[in-house]
Amino acid sequence: MNGRILLKAAGKLLAGLVIIALLLFPAAGTIKFYNGWLFIIILFVPMIIAGVVLVFKNPSLLEKRLNAKEEQNEQKTVVILSGIMFLAAFVSAGLSYRFGFLVLPLWAAKTGAVFFLCAYVMYAEVLRENTYLSRTVKVQENQKVIDTGLYGVMRHPMYCATLFLFLSMGIVLGSLVSFAFLLLYIPIIAKRIKNEEQVLEEGLDGYSDYKKRVRYKVIPFIW
Repeated sequence: MNGRILLKAAGKLLAGLVIIALLLFPAAGTIKFYNGWLFIIILFVPMIIAGVVLVFKNPSLLEKRLNAKEEQNEQKTVVILSGIMFLAAFVSAGLSYRFGFLVLPLWAAKTGAVFFLCAYVMYAEVLRENTYLSRTVKVQENQKVIDTGLYGVMRHPMYCATLFLFLSMGIVLGSLVSFAFLLLYIPIIAKRIKNEEQVLEEGLDGYSDYKKRVRYKVIPFIW
């Protein structure tokens, strides 16, 4: 089973790497796009490490994370909107570099990389805390409400982590235009959370009480 999951994960990782490279470097007009390489390294190296750990420690969680086929119509719309957002963000980053339009200094990209990696650490902690995490919105068999750790502070720490991951992407890529496109993740994720909480309230015992105990969805004292 682990071998099958490992092959599936490797295939998706390779496909993601190829797609991102094809969006970034042709738009930049060169493979000497430093920000593009920096982004690829900080994205895929931790991803490989996390994938290998999950293969041996929690293969069922990895398999759930690999399954991206949504059942909810609302979430299918979210997936499409997210795809368009990433397409625009990556291509615009390459074009910004090629034409020198609203390009950020190198120190900003390096700072963005630090924030990106910190958000990745948070992402890994959420995976450790919640073994029910899936990339699709649904209530799983025997699922229970997780209300400890980060889940005792905010209801959706995974989205908090991905919010900072995605917003720092535009900074790492050195493009204010790319960053502006990635800001669209805020209304996109708000739409996803609204539908997800409806599903959880209807199908997960104790979730309504959990919402009353933990007020904040994504960012404590803000959202």
